[in-house]
Amino acid sequence: MEKECKDCGGSIYFQCRKEAAKYNDRLSSREGASEMLNISVSSLSNYELGLTPVPTDVVVRMADLYGAPELEACYCKNDCPIGKRQNIATKIRGIEQITCSLLDHADDDLMHGIKRDLINIASDGKLDLGEENRLRKIVTELSQFADDVMELRMFLRKYGGESDGID
Repeated sequence: MEKECKDCGGSIYFQCRKEAAKYNDRLSSREGASEMLNISVSSLSNYELGLTPVPTDVVVRMADLYGAPELEACYCKNDCPIGKRQNIATKIRGIEQITCSLLDHADDDLMHGIKRDLINIASDGKLDLGEENRLRKIVTELSQFADDVMELRMFLRKYGGESDGID
């Protein structure tokens, strides 16, 4: 899963505004975008150039205005102290790639083994060393599944229309 937030040619904030400008001419200029975001042109310029951290509320407005939920994920991964500790997807693959990965990580045999192992680990209410190692492996396996779900969720927000019913 792609985890990087910057492409050549500018910050993620700049890239997403330029992509959104294909569908909304007002976003092709910083003047138009800053007016729609209710911020100054100089603030938008500083955010896009990486000179000033983008406030959380502005990131949310940008993500909504630009139709780019990956902006929120990028902010969480790179700017939020808690998010920096997490493995957060910041790019959205195609629906076919996400689906194949999700189904691979949701393999019936794998999930059955996880279910069985979790029941065995939890049954006595204690966590011994052997169980701790297996639990770490289970968390890793489930994290891969969770990453796919997060990416699928971002895909739906980006391409699913006005009311996606997931937030």
